[in-house]
Amino acid sequence: MILTVTLNAALDVTYVVDDLTPHASHRVLTTHERAGGKGVNVSRVLASLGRPTVVTGLCGGPTGDAIRRDLADAGLPDQFVPVAGDSRRTLTVVCRDDGDATVFNPAGPHVGTDEWEAFTARFQRLAERAAVVVLSGSLPPGLPTDAYARLVRLAARAGAATVLDTSGPPLLAGVGARPDVVKPNAVELAAATGLSDPAAASAELRERGAGAVVVSRGPEGLRATTPLGSWRAVPAENLTGNPTGAGDACVAALAAGIASGAAWPDLLREAVALSAAAVPRPVAGEFDPATYHRLRTSTLVEEIPDAPGAER
Repeated sequence: MILTVTLNAALDVTYVVDDLTPHASHRVLTTHERAGGKGVNVSRVLASLGRPTVVTGLCGGPTGDAIRRDLADAGLPDQFVPVAGDSRRTLTVVCRDDGDATVFNPAGPHVGTDEWEAFTARFQRLAERAAVVVLSGSLPPGLPTDAYARLVRLAARAGAATVLDTSGPPLLAGVGARPDVVKPNAVELAAATGLSDPAAASAELRERGAGAVVVSRGPEGLRATTPLGSWRAVPAENLTGNPTGAGDACVAALAAGIASGAAWPDLLREAVALSAAAVPRPVAGEFDPATYHRLRTSTLVEEIPDAPGAER
């Protein structure tokens, strides 16, 4: 089983419009509303791949009830711990023609100390049943910066591998707990390390404790720095659509590959194919099966030098 953690669960609302113009009124062409947060999106993709998965995290209030109803309708088992505050609603505005997405992310409800302790107790029990634990997204107000670091250590004690997908101070604190894989995007990697060179920045995170660093780079694919070497994986074609779910699809592929014991080149090929296949879909947590199967054989994976500045 792959356990996904969404500490700041959301009801994701997506508006599709013809275009987005500041200071103007817009006619919404279609609206999508579903349970979200990065870990939830990862579990949706895993379930579509036929992988057993369980969703956990924190949610509360009327919005939390709507999140749990939607997960039940989707057949996704949830082990959310309730909080007193109302869970957030995110808004994504997608332009129909070019797929450009504008995202609005509220901070989320305040989480109290007792609620956090209740969650960690449940998490420890769930981690004992998991092969891989995915820790994704932002922290809600009230949680300590090292919240993910604590969960990584608990998962390791339970014998589960860990994939960490967050940013800023929670990423740096989490890396110190030695997660098996961290997956920042290029902007998050540079911001966390202060280094513009991806090889140097990835090496910095590995020195801080990350087992492997997989950097998502949009249409340029993935760059991975691992104990066994470094690779670049690039999709054979550029796809247009809504890119907001690509990173979560990538994490789903990484978790599935780790659970299966896949070699890094094969794992990265799957991750690029799945993340690219998420772009044509209007909402996060979905992917286009035909695109995925096509890109599984056409994605280029090549080994690259480890030395900072060597990649051009």
